Amino acid sequence: MKEILAIINQIIKEHKVILQHAAELEQVANDAEALTTLDKAMEVYMPGRLDQNQGFQKFRDLHVRLEEGLKTHFHREETQLLAAFQNHGDDKLLDSLRTLLIEHKDIRNRLDQEKRYVADLNTGQLSRHVWEATAHDMRAHITHTRKLLEAHAEIEQELLNTLRKEITEAQKGKS
Repeated sequence: MKEILAIINQIIKEHKVILQHAAELEQVANDAEALTTLDKAMEVYMPGRLDQNQGFQKFRDLHVRLEEGLKTHFHREETQLLAAFQNHGDDKLLDSLRTLLIEHKDIRNRLDQEKRYVADLNTGQLSRHVWEATAHDMRAHITHTRKLLEAHAEIEQELLNTLRKEITEAQKGKS
């Protein structure tokens, strides 16, 4: 039982880190779009300019951190947490978790789309108008991804707290 509670606590901690990374990624995208509205940014972030790569590199670095963190986190949920719910949760809790695990594929797909946005923006072949529209689309996409992650983590948190409570009560009953 202690092992299961440790898994639950670890996943709860990971949720906080993942949401922080998602917020940082969104901030970079927001900064990039805000900058494109300024004359100076029009110079720096013009399609094909070499110095725009620094902003994209920061974005890529944050994106890789988020993606790697989610990969490890999702794997833990899809293996260890699923096993814990199968062994110690009721059918309703297990079904709820399985539904959430299906969302992992959508989140992974959204992260892949964000990489495609950056690749498109970084080609240097887009007209200014198309580049600005694509940058705006990327920002909206990232904001929505963050909101999906927050909602996903919130529901998981409720399930984790419920299972933890049931395990704790079962342990007290045995004492």
